This record gives sequence, C-alpha cells and structure tokens, in this order.
Amino acid sequence: MTDAEIRAVALATLLSIAPEVEADELRGDRPLRSQVDLDSMDWLNFLLGLHEKLKVDIPEADYARLVTLDDVVAYLQSKLAAQ
Repeated sequence: MTDAEIRAVALATLLSIAPEVEADELRGDRPLRSQVDLDSMDWLNFLLGLHEKLKVDIPEADYARLVTLDDVVAYLQSKLAAQ
C-alpha cells in the first residue's frame, strides 16, 4: 500500500469514530488527538479500527509512538512492509 492509501484508510477510520472531523483540515505533523479532541476510548477504537481494516497488530507498547497522522501512516507502512 502507498502512504496515500494508508492515510485514506486512517482518515476513514477516524471519521467513523469522530464524524465531525474535517479531514482536509488535519495537519499531518501535529498531535492527532488534540486536533480532533479524542478521548482515550476513542483513540483505542481508532487503533482497533486500523487493526481490523489493515490486519496490522498494534501492540500497546507502541501507542506512544503514534502521535501525529504522519506517525500513524509511517508506522503502518513499516508494519505492512514487514508482513
């Protein structure tokens, strides 16, 4: 998958949890949770949604690495490449 395809999946997953989000206004280099005001349960649902859609395991130990949308895309890209 390309970065653009992974980003599209991530945004679709995010919008399924927080439909009020304006995806075109999100900055890839800013903390995602603060941009969309996700609480910890919403964040967990976002990560679980990514796992379900992309079949990528995201261990809890890696959650702290996933701060920005760019971080999420790069992380998922590396996991998909390793499969």
